[in-house]
Amino acid sequence: MLSYQHGFHAGNFADVHKHLTLQLLLNALNKKAKPWSYLETHSGRGLYDLSSEQAQKTGEFRDGVAKLWGQKQPEAVQQYLSAIAEVSQSDQLLHYPGSPTLTALNAREVDQIHLMELHPQEVKELKRNMRLFANVGVHHRDGYEGVLSLLPPKPNRGLLLIDPAYEVKEEYQQVASFVGEAMKRWPNGQIAVWYPLLAANRHENMLKAMVRQLPDVGVLDSQFVVAEPRERGMFGSGMLLINPPWQFDQQLEELLPGVLAQLNAEAPEMTLRWLKQAP
Repeated sequence: MLSYQHGFHAGNFADVHKHLTLQLLLNALNKKAKPWSYLETHSGRGLYDLSSEQAQKTGEFRDGVAKLWGQKQPEAVQQYLSAIAEVSQSDQLLHYPGSPTLTALNAREVDQIHLMELHPQEVKELKRNMRLFANVGVHHRDGYEGVLSLLPPKPNRGLLLIDPAYEVKEEYQQVASFVGEAMKRWPNGQIAVWYPLLAANRHENMLKAMVRQLPDVGVLDSQFVVAEPRERGMFGSGMLLINPPWQFDQQLEELLPGVLAQLNAEAPEMTLRWLKQAP
């Protein structure tokens, strides 16, 4: 499906959840001098103008990243906000970096980034937004097929982010099957799967299917709830983490509740659970 446009949703509560988790994962990778690879299945355009018609039409960023802006924050949140300030080139909240830009700003010269995007207009903008980063490759192709063709990557340590729009219900099963195949090809890779919390609860079968087919690795599930379940729209955001760094659950436990409290959400709740423990 090529109708989804993330510009309407950039910087919302789900982006805050996803990108703060990503910031912590990148920090963990950067603790070692060894280079790493980053791959993303659905990259979007990588950078979003918060003054655009799309962003202003929904205003979702106002209940997301804008709530954190200009406040004293823990180190990881401040790193995330510093990346936003860098792309905004201002002390005002003007632009929002998607996962590709956030990763590129945290990468070192030795690290490699591979970005997949199928939407023709989005990939055009992605190439333009990534043009200053020498270690970034942008691929105009299906994200699942493209990533599998690069596994295992070189360097062999690193992270794969899977964050489709889930516009069709079949995508949940597609993600589950893809994760199983990706782990076969890259068993030591870290995988992060973003998913929406919707009233239909289709994510539950996806999580069960992934856990069933995964080998003996740690599988950590993080959910960031902002509202009561509703008939239409997201009421929360989920991040499934496969092979997460050591003590990563503690890092999320220390960081996310305070962030969620700042959003002044209708019905805030943060849950963290191990679906499978590493041996």
